[in-house]
Amino acid sequence: MSLITEDQVVLDLTGADRHEATRRLGERLVATGRCTDLDQFLADVRKREETMATGLPGGIGIPHARSTAITEPSLVFGRTDGIDWGAKDGPATLVFLIAAPEGGGDAHMQMLPKLARALMKKDFKAALAAATTEAEVVRIVSAEVELDQPAGAAAGAAAGAGAAAADRTGAAAPAAKRVLNLVGVTSCPTGIAHTYMAAEGLENAAKAAGHTMLVETQGSAGSKPLSAAQIAAADAVIFAHDLPVKDARRFAGKPLVDVGVKKGISDGPALVSQAEQLVAEWDADPSKREAAAAAAAAAGPAGGLVSKVEDGASTGTKIRQWLMTGVSYMIPFVAAGGILIALSFMLAQVALGKTGAIEIVKYNLTSADQYNIAQNFSAGSLTSWAALLFVIGGASFGFLVPILSGFIAFAIADRPGLVPGIVGGSVAATMGAGFLGGLVTGLLGGFVARWVSGWNVAKGVRGVMPVVVIPLLSSLITVGLFITVLGRPIKGLTDGLNSWLTGMNGASAVILGVILGAMMGFDLGGPINKVAYAFATTGLAAAGAATDAPQLKIMAAVMAAGMVAPLAMALATTVRPHLFSEPERENGKAAWLLGLSFISEGAIPFAAADPVRVIASSVVGSAATGAFAMAFGTTLRAPHGGIWVLPLIGNFLLFIVALAIGVAITTTLVVFLKSRERNLAEIDATATV
Repeated sequence: MSLITEDQVVLDLTGADRHEATRRLGERLVATGRCTDLDQFLADVRKREETMATGLPGGIGIPHARSTAITEPSLVFGRTDGIDWGAKDGPATLVFLIAAPEGGGDAHMQMLPKLARALMKKDFKAALAAATTEAEVVRIVSAEVELDQPAGAAAGAAAGAGAAAADRTGAAAPAAKRVLNLVGVTSCPTGIAHTYMAAEGLENAAKAAGHTMLVETQGSAGSKPLSAAQIAAADAVIFAHDLPVKDARRFAGKPLVDVGVKKGISDGPALVSQAEQLVAEWDADPSKREAAAAAAAAAGPAGGLVSKVEDGASTGTKIRQWLMTGVSYMIPFVAAGGILIALSFMLAQVALGKTGAIEIVKYNLTSADQYNIAQNFSAGSLTSWAALLFVIGGASFGFLVPILSGFIAFAIADRPGLVPGIVGGSVAATMGAGFLGGLVTGLLGGFVARWVSGWNVAKGVRGVMPVVVIPLLSSLITVGLFITVLGRPIKGLTDGLNSWLTGMNGASAVILGVILGAMMGFDLGGPINKVAYAFATTGLAAAGAATDAPQLKIMAAVMAAGMVAPLAMALATTVRPHLFSEPERENGKAAWLLGLSFISEGAIPFAAADPVRVIASSVVGSAATGAFAMAFGTTLRAPHGGIWVLPLIGNFLLFIVALAIGVAITTTLVVFLKSRERNLAEIDATATV
């Protein structure tokens, strides 16, 4: 039976919204006996719509679902004067309702890609728009969209029709499109939002193309690795990452698409298409698969980390990736140390009064008096608990520079870079060169280790190169150069920076707040945002026991500014919902929690849909919040957390005031700019009529 009949065509589809219009289309399925329970089917369609809007660019709507209420695969076509179906570029005028039985195999997945490809053809859409009868629509659609024959039917039909086609043309009938098994990995520098958004984007794109896909999210919450069997069964692999893929050798020998994490969010269909093309090329040329298998075997067993640097990337891009790798591994140490020290100061002030923060720093593990926390810990003493938290937090902070340096070197030279990077970072911290020293030793150690690793040595020496020669020579050269040549000038530069920050007040503090706030609001988790964030977090270690150090004010300003955009977009979708599409309104609900948790990426869907208006508004509001946070003297030791670390924020009421000001500014600007755009569009439409 045909997918579409004349009774399943509505040339004058109307409805107050897409749900009412979908009901009208669904009624045609009931009339033709293909739907046994309209309400159940519509509920299944709406459940799918809640996951992701089914409007497509160009005035297309494709509501679809599998349902127990559907008896056979079906299409219903409707033509409208314009109904909002959630697409970014406007309402839908051509609507296809796709219905498939719950147990109907891959019929659902066959219809979607075939219909999507047909809708890419201008002639197809133009013919549907110009059709005057239901029969004409059925003919146009049936010529482009039909289901592949099931395997059982193929045994008979293909033997007859396929053989007949071969007799007529001298060639076999074309095979059905191959369904691929895809796997992927996603990761971002903080592992909080982009990682999981990219995974969802890839999974949805693969599903829409009729393929299966499993994604390993290497995020802050940890990940469940793909099994060896799942990887072995994969036809191709997609990496969408800004950090090294853990155990990347597991995927060796497979066609690979390797891009940054943002591509996974914005260009999922294109990445799936690239994977399809690679599989086709490898199938056509078996030598490619054989060469990849040989290279995988030569590389040895899977395991370890592999540095992520894009092939052919510019020097600036590579430097950013190296630095962001170091920052990403450093952040957990900053988070643990900062929060523990902040909690210790809170307990110390309760136990010892205003001087508690000063007294508690005397505690350590080596003194010979009452301040040795290992010898004199008392479970009933609040002071002992405060000292314990301070010692652990201080130890965590002590690893900040060595870890930063070590993983910058790792990003450059892979494993050989770890030893010179970590040792060099430790020496930089000991000399007082701070995070600037860590940056230098990381870069220097990575380049030296990569240079030594590339030496062409005798076969007998190769075995000891990784464990003796490379770490010995690279550490000697890196640390020796830093101590004798580079260390003192970098320490002087660090001291100068600290002196500038310490003396910063009044207008200079406000200007710095404006700059950092604008950076946080500009690309919402991108490289500029991360530079501002890294500047704030690396400065926390220099704050020491002070409760009002400039570095703590910078951290507070950066976090407040980073919360503005998602909260403002959530508020804008609440107060002026008609200015946003339904998917944006749904994203607005999620943005409340993301913004309150200091996850700037919550505003990315809005910026992607309307970059000029949203980013401009975000920059202005975030800059204002950064300025007010600095002017109010708010402080923060925790590098992340949003409202969940509110007790750790100094002058937290003023912190909230600064945040509210920025949110109000961004919300007002977004509403004004979008309202103005809509008014101009209405004026143009009236003038055209």
